[in-house]
Amino acid sequence: MIDVAVLGAGLGGLAAARDLVRGGAEVVVLEARQRVGGRVEAATLPDGRTVQAGGEVFGAQHVAYRELVGELRLTVEASYVADPGQLSWGLYEGVHVGDQAPWMSDAERADEQRLEREFARLAATVDPDDPWRHPDARRLDELSLGAWLRELGALPAVLRRHQLASLSLACDGPDRTSLLAELRKYATLAGEGFYDLAAWEGLRVAEGSAAVALRIAGELGERVRLGAVVETLDLGSAGVSVTLIGGEQVQAEAVVCALPAGPLREIEITGLSDARLRSLRAQRHALAAKVVVAYEESFWQRSGQNGLAETEWLFGSTWPQQAGVLSLLVPPERFSAFRAAPPDARRRTVLDGLVALYGEGAREPLAVLERAWGSDPYTLGYISSWAPGDLARVGPLHGTHEPPFYVAGSDHWVAGYMEGAVKTGRGAARAALGAGSLA
Repeated sequence: MIDVAVLGAGLGGLAAARDLVRGGAEVVVLEARQRVGGRVEAATLPDGRTVQAGGEVFGAQHVAYRELVGELRLTVEASYVADPGQLSWGLYEGVHVGDQAPWMSDAERADEQRLEREFARLAATVDPDDPWRHPDARRLDELSLGAWLRELGALPAVLRRHQLASLSLACDGPDRTSLLAELRKYATLAGEGFYDLAAWEGLRVAEGSAAVALRIAGELGERVRLGAVVETLDLGSAGVSVTLIGGEQVQAEAVVCALPAGPLREIEITGLSDARLRSLRAQRHALAAKVVVAYEESFWQRSGQNGLAETEWLFGSTWPQQAGVLSLLVPPERFSAFRAAPPDARRRTVLDGLVALYGEGAREPLAVLERAWGSDPYTLGYISSWAPGDLARVGPLHGTHEPPFYVAGSDHWVAGYMEGAVKTGRGAARAALGAGSLA
């Protein structure tokens, strides 16, 4: 019997396994895919460049991820926020280049600032680690962000701004998002607006985010088992029994579960308390896809554009991943249309949109890469999603451990970012090692 079975070789599971091994525990990491990384993934283009098909960026205050990157001797650099040029807007009525939302008047921008101040004031009353104890938690959770904006008399142009922001971030729309969840996120990492790109996304790993996972996997070596699909998990007094598809059983003293919320629902779990299991089953993800389009150079900069765009089209946003490479997100509201279209139609629609934004130079890319994270069977989603009422449904057991069952992964933090995966992974390892029953 080994000490700990870690389920999932995403950043959360790998970070946990690394710290457990360093703490003296005997560990096996069970990963369903034939690769490590989960929602971070590298791909090699025909010209030899490496691009990121999953998570890319993080913020200066994402300390757990940054510390791990430093320990792995990888390089941190400024992300797309440092690129020169202006923002582009792909709107139903046409394309506009400029850093201000083109449909908004000065009075409407003033209204947006009024609402931002009120939102920040309210967020200051929320403890991001325990939003359930807020005296008005239930009402704030059941109220959507969109409903709150309307309650405060938000002008139509401001409501449109928030709808577009949700499309660009590939999260669920304002009327499908809990106000308390948004307040909790802001209370964790405020910045200068409802979602501050510089605060949340101002940095990246120069070698690519997937290099973090690959470097840890290199340290762990044969402790990582690929193609190991978990079917059942039984928590008993004698330890943990993990059954894989095919019938093989892995026995361990404890388990760190770092599987995303969607795939985790497919696993039969026994021995966990009903309350803890209900909390796990209540979590959800926003369904989204990512597209990477590569060119020889960043030709958009010649037109004074920085490659950052927000759109009301099939893809909700673009940003420069590296020189000559654009990343795009397909938001939940467009995901079904994206997946339903034949591959050639998807490609044509994406390229038509890029041509509209950046000109004919976008017509003939060197490569187009798609990752439909929302329908990937081992992910079934992109970032954590909190619909109105979800925080109450998941409850304060969210992210807590019930030894010998420990949880990790971006699902268990405020938002589904790489910081959350690493932070909770390392936290799960500390909790398991501190339980005293491991070697």
